[in-house]
Amino acid sequence: MTLISHRSVLVPGPCRNRARQTSPTSIALSHFLQEKTLAAFHHPHSDMVCSSCLLIAAALACASCRATRMVDATCSEITTNKSYSCEGLGLREIPGSLPVTTEILDFSFNMLPSLQNSTFSGLESLLYLDLTRCQINWVYEDAFHNNRRLQTIVLTGNLLMFLSDTAFAGPQSLRELVLTQTGISTISFIPMTNLDRLDTLILGSNHISSLQLPPNFPTKNLKHLDFQMNHIKVITAEDVSILQKTSNMTLILKGNDILHIEPGALQSHFYSLDFGGCADIPGVLAGIQNSTTEILWLGTFSDVEKKPDITPGVLEGLCNISVKDLYLQLQHFENLNAATFRCLTRLRKLDLTHTHISALPPGISGMSSLRELVLSINSFQHLCNISSAAFPSLTHLDVKGNLQALQLGSGCLEGLAELRYLDLSHSHVESLDCCSKALNGLSSLQYLNLSHNTKLHIQDMFFKDGTSLKLLDIAFTHLHIATSQGPFRNLHLLQVLNLSSSYINTSIQHLFQGLENLMLLDLSQNTFESGIMLEDKLFQQLSNLEVLILSSCELTAVNHQAFHSLGKLRHVDLSHNKFTAFSIGVFSKLKSIYLNFAYNRIRIVPRDQLESLPGRSVINLSYNPLECTCSNIDFITWYRQHLDKIEDSKGTTCSEPKSLAGAPLATTSLSCGISTAGIIAAVLVVLCCVAISIWGAHYFKQNYQQI
Repeated sequence: MTLISHRSVLVPGPCRNRARQTSPTSIALSHFLQEKTLAAFHHPHSDMVCSSCLLIAAALACASCRATRMVDATCSEITTNKSYSCEGLGLREIPGSLPVTTEILDFSFNMLPSLQNSTFSGLESLLYLDLTRCQINWVYEDAFHNNRRLQTIVLTGNLLMFLSDTAFAGPQSLRELVLTQTGISTISFIPMTNLDRLDTLILGSNHISSLQLPPNFPTKNLKHLDFQMNHIKVITAEDVSILQKTSNMTLILKGNDILHIEPGALQSHFYSLDFGGCADIPGVLAGIQNSTTEILWLGTFSDVEKKPDITPGVLEGLCNISVKDLYLQLQHFENLNAATFRCLTRLRKLDLTHTHISALPPGISGMSSLRELVLSINSFQHLCNISSAAFPSLTHLDVKGNLQALQLGSGCLEGLAELRYLDLSHSHVESLDCCSKALNGLSSLQYLNLSHNTKLHIQDMFFKDGTSLKLLDIAFTHLHIATSQGPFRNLHLLQVLNLSSSYINTSIQHLFQGLENLMLLDLSQNTFESGIMLEDKLFQQLSNLEVLILSSCELTAVNHQAFHSLGKLRHVDLSHNKFTAFSIGVFSKLKSIYLNFAYNRIRIVPRDQLESLPGRSVINLSYNPLECTCSNIDFITWYRQHLDKIEDSKGTTCSEPKSLAGAPLATTSLSCGISTAGIIAAVLVVLCCVAISIWGAHYFKQNYQQI
């Protein structure tokens, strides 16, 4: 049996996408070349003829590649007849091939020095237009006159030198205009014609030094106004008086070196105010006195060298402002005491991320409205240092990324009866008796994150009061279990359990006892004895499990009864293991399943395994050393016929033979019959045998007659 293997029309580079679309002309030329090549072997000047044929073939191949590159240079269709991307193709005009039904067009990183009234005239259905960094300098009259449905125009990164008074006329409902990094130095440069319906205007990273808003500034529907990273230093009441007509607007002024705001200048009803990076916090608070806002950002940036300390008096101005959520990230508190919180009693959320604090002061009062407290990336030594009793209504508490080893203590949070979300991840936590005493009283807790810590010892029950818990994340934390009973046996409502890289002892038979409502279990980067998942009771009680992740567990085999109790399983990740055989019989009773066998050592896939694959299933066999030989012909044939069941077909390639190494299975075909050369060889052998037989018979006959 002789093997003939080949790649089915594998064309390098940009020609590949055109390989299957062979025109009748190409077929005729191919036949012509074949005839000429065959004739060349019998021609007296065969060398010259062969050379000519090769040159013609090369020329045709190059022509084909050039044609393909021209086709590939056109825009990509994202949604049929509606959404297209022409990003970075070096185009100098809008392609005429775009249909009139186009609604979304990404034309960024091309070249359109000017926009004329004919530039987009053929795209009457446009809703969204992205012209980021198209080297646009001039926008002439009525550039969008024929785009009446246009709602969003993005001009980011274009150095605008001229905007006609009617530059944005035409669209009947223009709602978003993005002019980031366009070199604008004054707001009066922007034509206000036809901007009445605007709800978003973004002017970040320009050279605007004055916030003087013209009388016809569009405030009727404006909800988002962004002036971040400009050069605004002074804000007067007269400059921004028109903003008093707005309601529920987001105003972003972060990154401006604001030195003075006239008291009360920004008095209005805002949704969000962002003064991030502004050093003069008392001046900012004076400027927005008597205002109301849902969100107030007063944090700073990590690269700001001079950060004035936040003393108790700095936040006094908050007593005259109605604020729900206050963000003070990266500020530096000095002499933090109870008086610092005197004007924060109406807050719903307080974010003190990376504010260089090691303890919240005792004696804080009046904070019963606070629901969310963020204390991440600080230096608490003990969980009791956060004075949780001062915040009895907390539902969310973040203490992740603590810069010192955080001691959990006992009963530090027991007054937080309404706490639902607790994040203590990345905080160097090490507990010898986790975690019932530390989390005592948290009977309403639903989300607990203890991932990326040091080590947790479980002596009996992990979390005695955790009967409401729905998500538990202990990934990348060494988990030592010193009980023969299930440590999670009382967590009957738990739906998600992440034990990835937790060094957990998977031989504990009752490890998942009590988790009958668990839907997702992540055991990746843990190990099983001898690398084999045996027939045992590990998953017996997980009758509602839908997602099981067992990647990077050094598994070599799975017993066919290992998952027999998981009747609702629909997603199994077995990637990055050491499987050499592909076996899915254990999943044959399921109606549909996603199986990820990527990055294993599978070479041959038996046909009978494929036939047992449930109907609506998907498999991933990418990055396995699959053989593209006759030993695997049944799988390759099935594979090419069932691409709808395959994930990551580009990564599913051949490893053997070497001539096909790296070839995608989807473009590889095998012929496992006897080749022409084999047939000729066989015929020659038979003829030789016949000739020898005849000669032998004749030889013996002559000798016999002589006798």
